[in-house]
Amino acid sequence: MTKTNYFEGIIGQDVAKRKLSFYLDNYMASSYIPHLMFVAPKGCGKTTIAKAVGRNLVARGSIKAKKFLEINCSTIKNIKQLFNQVIIPQVNHEECTVLFDEASELPKDVTMAFLTILNPNPENRTSFSMEDYVVDFDFSRQSFMFATTEAQSIFHALMDRCDRVDLEEYTYNELGLIVGNNLEGFTFQDGLLEEIATVLRGNARAAQKMANNIKAYLAKTNKERFGQADWTRLKYSLGILVLGLSRIELQILRILETDGDCSLTKLAAKTGLTPECIRRDFEMYLQKNNLMEISRSGRGITKKGQDYLREVSIEEEKGEPPSTIRIKLPSATEKTSTKIAATAKIRD
Repeated sequence: MTKTNYFEGIIGQDVAKRKLSFYLDNYMASSYIPHLMFVAPKGCGKTTIAKAVGRNLVARGSIKAKKFLEINCSTIKNIKQLFNQVIIPQVNHEECTVLFDEASELPKDVTMAFLTILNPNPENRTSFSMEDYVVDFDFSRQSFMFATTEAQSIFHALMDRCDRVDLEEYTYNELGLIVGNNLEGFTFQDGLLEEIATVLRGNARAAQKMANNIKAYLAKTNKERFGQADWTRLKYSLGILVLGLSRIELQILRILETDGDCSLTKLAAKTGLTPECIRRDFEMYLQKNNLMEISRSGRGITKKGQDYLREVSIEEEKGEPPSTIRIKLPSATEKTSTKIAATAKIRD
């Protein structure tokens, strides 16, 4: 008999959960699940969903889940260390599930070993020799999973040995639900969770952290209801801007408006950051929201970016939180944008 909901309490990621449910249904009959590679940006729930899979991998002849090991691959120095500290004492002859997180950090010799260990065959088992020790892997007993934000850094042959599970960015509605679910017993003004979701950058971890901030605020003010005035005060206290822009991203927009099109090197000189840091941590989100563009002449601010800065300046002159600015959000959230514009000045 198959289980109807393996991921109770986990919001969003419907396509990934459907795929994983298929594997888990089959596991109940065969005791085998493919080697899984979870790929997603930071904060999208790779580890959470991998752990949920692990909770449903029941040991043979038992009603309890197999032992679950979570290993950060940056702590693995070489194949000898992995075998001596993890594989031989904790995996060999054991019923267990192993999650290798940050898999892009795997050393080359470990990656090469995994190519042999995980090579598919009809028996779903293999042996691997390490110095004078032979480890037998039986994938009806041991299940391997990997997670990464840097899929391009995973050796292609290792990726090919795994079934890839891509996680999607969360919608505003899903992020609002995550915030609300982490604040059981508290209530929110109508439409406010959707507004809060717009500053979370599509990130479930950010939603959990925001829930913690709101819980601390409500505890301090001895409240059980979070309203628009509370949200405005919290945004001001934490320096939260619309769309969740950071202050460095705001600084980059202001440089582009003042100086015109800039090279990456010039932006680095102006901000004091490295070019790689700007490219990796800030540019992509500005481009995603159509606030900045990259052309042959360099980095430039868009019309929407100029509107964004204009509204920020107006609100700062008023001495009010700049996060009450009213700009047009991405088309997929136009309804939420309307709510923000209409309610930005409402107080409880």
